[in-house]
Amino acid sequence: MKLRKILVANRGEIAIRVMRTCRDLGIDTVAIYAPDDRLGMHVRYAPQAYALHSRAGGHAYLDIEQIVDIAKKAGADAVHPGYGFLSENPQFADALKQAGIGFIGPDSGVMRAMSSKTKARQAMQQAGVPVVPGLQQAASSEQEAFACAQQMGFPVMLKAAMGGGGKGMRKVDTADAFSSAWQAARSEAKASFGDDAVYVEKFLDQPRHIEVQVFGDEHGCVRAFTERECSVQRRHQKIIEESPSPFVDAALRERMTQVACKAAASVGYVGAGTIEFLVDARRNFYFMEMNTRLQVEHPITEMVSGLDLVKLQIDVAQGQRLDKQLPQHFLQPRGWSMEARVCAEDPDSGFLPSPGVIREFRQPGGPFVRTDTAAYAGSEITTAYDPLIAKVIGWGNHRQAALTCLDRALAEFIVKGCKTNTMFVRQMLRFAPFYEGVYDTSVVQQLQQQQRQQQQPDWFTLQHHEMGLIGAALLNFERERRLQGRVSPLVSAQQQDSRSWKSWQVGCVSSNNMVK
Repeated sequence: MKLRKILVANRGEIAIRVMRTCRDLGIDTVAIYAPDDRLGMHVRYAPQAYALHSRAGGHAYLDIEQIVDIAKKAGADAVHPGYGFLSENPQFADALKQAGIGFIGPDSGVMRAMSSKTKARQAMQQAGVPVVPGLQQAASSEQEAFACAQQMGFPVMLKAAMGGGGKGMRKVDTADAFSSAWQAARSEAKASFGDDAVYVEKFLDQPRHIEVQVFGDEHGCVRAFTERECSVQRRHQKIIEESPSPFVDAALRERMTQVACKAAASVGYVGAGTIEFLVDARRNFYFMEMNTRLQVEHPITEMVSGLDLVKLQIDVAQGQRLDKQLPQHFLQPRGWSMEARVCAEDPDSGFLPSPGVIREFRQPGGPFVRTDTAAYAGSEITTAYDPLIAKVIGWGNHRQAALTCLDRALAEFIVKGCKTNTMFVRQMLRFAPFYEGVYDTSVVQQLQQQQRQQQQPDWFTLQHHEMGLIGAALLNFERERRLQGRVSPLVSAQQQDSRSWKSWQVGCVSSNNMVK
């Protein structure tokens, strides 16, 4: 099927990202927008745009019936869902199929199988793919979950059975903390996915979050790309990603990509997907979940492969064969790439959202820099959507070059009007465990702990600082006495001034040395 017009059922930077590839391919695009997005960059970019009238904010982009109606009205051949919103919703894929409109993504049956983490674990076990030890289905009660946790031993992870993005996840270190974590995980899962089902997994020692991009076509061919390292996370939300991983050697890469292909082939996967693994300190890896969509961090795979993943999605949707386009030996990494997510968050206030109107906006430039964004001077960052402002990507021949490139790009990036996490990201790039490539999923907590310690000087330093302040106060008092004419007549005013100046200099030098 030749695609001539695609509706992009999303907003922001990912909508523009998809539209750019469509423009390169000579495919017309259709945008949709909520009332508060009418001035969005994706609306301006698309040749056609339709308003969503049902609900404001993010809920508008979940209105399946209205989006399908717009696709029919616009004459779209297919819909690209981007990521988030309806990208992994099997009901959406079914509704499009019934309307005779293509869905650029996997079959709804595959999405149903992979959307539930417990069902996905069962499917992977049947296919011989290693999974993290834990319950094979959602716990029927808190008592069952607690008994499983005690049997495996703490720490454990509580995870929502549905959805992803770090929602409904809690690490539990002790038995005393289990009950409150259980209630919190269920509550967040219900609010995020409409389902409060939660299961238990063993928390691995020094885990790394490493994922493999896979592609499948209608002819049974499955290909895997070089892995992505996604261990820099705050509350299970990724901040920095890189490809390849500094932890993965050639032997481990071969084993992981083979297992990823096996996992995708076992469910007859078609399109772009991601197999996510947890890898322990001994390089044992375990299936965690499968994302049946394009990932936020897909640009780093594009940078090290030289391939357009959105184009591949469209090619597969048109029935083309992958084996002719992607010989497996071609998928070895070319250089190194890193991505930073610049978000409207205030690191000094616990990373709370920092909404506002962007007054000034300047993107970075220079060699090997890529910026994916829909922000501009005058656009507004609201709490109705994810606080992501931009993804800044750097590339180099080796890891140090990619890191330097990304740091330069972030230093040039200007956003005024709301606080961002840019400086925190740059601090992470310089943090020794990350800089040396020897980090795991606790690296953000390690950096925050170091920062707290640096902000709290020890008792000895405080004592010397106080002594410096007392000395400065005494000098100031002596100067005031002289100004009031209480200077001894045996010493001339000139001598007193000279001594005072020298004493003040000595006091400042001593105080400075003490503070240091």
